[in-house]
Amino acid sequence: MTTQEFITHTSNAELERRWAAVREVMNDKRIEALVMQGRDDWLGGYVRWFTDIWAVNAYPRTVIFYADHPMTVVEMGVFDGVREIDDDDPINRGVGKILSTPSFFSVGYSPRYDAELVAGELKVSGVRNVGILTPDSLPISLMRAIDALENVTTHDLTDEVDLIKAIKSPEEQEHVKLACKMQDDVFTAVCNFIKPGMRDIDVINFAQAEAHRLGSDNGLFLGSSAPMGSSARFKARQRQGKTIQDGEHFSILIEVNGPGGMYTEIARTIVLGRATNALKDSFAQVKEAQDHTLSMIKPGADPAAIAKSHDEWMTSHGLPAERRLYAHGQGYDLVERPLIRADESMKLAAGMNLAVHPGYDDESVFAVICDNYLVTDDGVSDCLHETPKQIFELD
Repeated sequence: MTTQEFITHTSNAELERRWAAVREVMNDKRIEALVMQGRDDWLGGYVRWFTDIWAVNAYPRTVIFYADHPMTVVEMGVFDGVREIDDDDPINRGVGKILSTPSFFSVGYSPRYDAELVAGELKVSGVRNVGILTPDSLPISLMRAIDALENVTTHDLTDEVDLIKAIKSPEEQEHVKLACKMQDDVFTAVCNFIKPGMRDIDVINFAQAEAHRLGSDNGLFLGSSAPMGSSARFKARQRQGKTIQDGEHFSILIEVNGPGGMYTEIARTIVLGRATNALKDSFAQVKEAQDHTLSMIKPGADPAAIAKSHDEWMTSHGLPAERRLYAHGQGYDLVERPLIRADESMKLAAGMNLAVHPGYDDESVFAVICDNYLVTDDGVSDCLHETPKQIFELD
């Protein structure tokens, strides 16, 4: 097995940087092992960040990261599968053992199989202090199995690891930029492809095929068309059956990872004809809202304060306050910390990759803009997407 069969590949130096940073925290807190689990490539970034291999198809992939010896992985496979990994394995880097069992989240009794393997490994290793990543998100079967171990104490290490993971290294920042460039190219291709008579799904399928051709693994393509005066909302595939008519507008969100595995996202509105003044005005408003947020992004900034200021800006302009999430970190996850929201405790730091997408829907218009930026030492980077910030009017 060689790395040539993989679309993306993180350097050994980068993986070693990540491992060393986490082990420093673990040693400070006397944590001997760290447990995490992923189920997909959309919000399963911990597993990919530690191993450069991600979970797929909702099949669980559990990683035990040790403070002083190679990782153990539990993944989908045959019952009682055991594979010892050589130190020089080019794929399973930093991994000493892979265990397998065929469990499925759709089969209620089977997640216990993964849990039993993980608990068994922790017991054999003789660890006493175990760190957990996102314990509230892990299956209850896994947490029960770990909590049932004698003389084992668990510690939530999520905040510490999240901060390390959120600050992108130079290599990771280059992968972020690759994702933005790829999304710019996909959007340009969509503008050259879309025309009246196509269904929304035809446009989305084309965009997805372009992204995969250019090196993306996975992600979201949301969008829909609507007549002027109606909201062209982000809709999922099952609601993309409408046929696009001449003079209508089309909103599209391209939120996929790039050739290096990092997620970014871009959103724009396309008009098959000429935009109304109302549509142009609404876009100008969300662009101003984006600029307002960007003016506050700098190291040490408090996401809760930024979110509060954004809501004040919106309401002062007669627009609705944010009730969901309008800006957030991205990496190997579609959404990762820090969230620009009232409940976020992590402060901004140089190297973080942020998607900023203010918007609103008043039934007559769905106004949205989305782009990515890096937090720099003295503020915020130029926009990482090069697609112009405008309504795209196509003849």
